Amino acid sequence: NWLAGNPVPDLIMMDILLDDGICFEIFDTIRVETPVIFTTAYDEYALQAFRVNSVDYLLKPVEEISLHKALDKYRSIHSAGNPDMLKLLSGELGRQFRNRFLIRIGSHYRSVRVSDIGCFFILGRSVYLKTFTGREYPLDNSLDNIQKSVDPEVFFRINRNCLVNIEAVEDIVSYSSSRLQLKLAAGLSTPDDSYLVISREKVASFKSWADR
Repeated sequence: NWLAGNPVPDLIMMDILLDDGICFEIFDTIRVETPVIFTTAYDEYALQAFRVNSVDYLLKPVEEISLHKALDKYRSIHSAGNPDMLKLLSGELGRQFRNRFLIRIGSHYRSVRVSDIGCFFILGRSVYLKTFTGREYPLDNSLDNIQKSVDPEVFFRINRNCLVNIEAVEDIVSYSSSRLQLKLAAGLSTPDDSYLVISREKVASFKSWADR
């Protein structure tokens, strides 16, 4: 919530184990563009750290010389103003998002362009995509994996059941004092209206995403 509602900081010092979970959940919820120096008492999270905006990974107790080296590394990248290096830290350089999904219809297959998809949603135990033309297809994939494979600039996970394309959002309505509900473009109705209610904890990040 703080990252969604405040100016982007220059650098984040982030502990990995937080009171309410592991910090990597933050990166799944909101786009973090700031370089991060991670601190932890465990070395098992190093690989996850370097998959996101990591400048360095410091083990506790943090030694002063290690801290200085991490800060010097950040300064050298930041002061150089190297856009490719900054993009590399934010995970944007070289990252490829899916362009198509291969779906099966009986004994036939069809390739659906991601740009033609208005939303993905869970119904029962299955995941479906829905195109802007109103066609609905089941997918042999989880919504979590789909969310990671599509461009976060275009798609947002509004709750546990639904991932929406910004181009599909026709209206945003105050649902309660702290929640929002979406109205999607014609032909993109979901199983029921509850699928389009933005989770309370995602409202701030959704507003930030929609206001880019």
